Amino acid sequence: MQYILLKYLITAGVVVLVSELAKRSDKLGGLIAALPLVTVLTLIWLYVEHQPASKIANHAYYTFWYVLPTLPMFLLFPYLLPKIGFVYTLMSCVLFTLLVFLLFAHVVKQFGVDLL
Repeated sequence: MQYILLKYLITAGVVVLVSELAKRSDKLGGLIAALPLVTVLTLIWLYVEHQPASKIANHAYYTFWYVLPTLPMFLLFPYLLPKIGFVYTLMSCVLFTLLVFLLFAHVVKQFGVDLL
């Protein structure tokens, strides 16, 4: 139980650190947020928990494919925010990302990458 609490504290600490840095510097906050810190922590947790190398490798592989369709949202968000406000921008970006993901999954399936 202590191990799980430690995992939560470290992982939550990363999110808090990024949000605190973003308050002070847009660029630094963006840079730190763009780093795959959660993925790296996940890979570490899987390794520490003695998961097979194939499972760890698959996590990294699928993370790559799942990140790609989320990237356009980071251009749409700053465009919409001053026009429609935070809540509607966030909802729009979530829906947009879902649609892009579904389209992306359909396209890459033709090349042997099964994301759904």
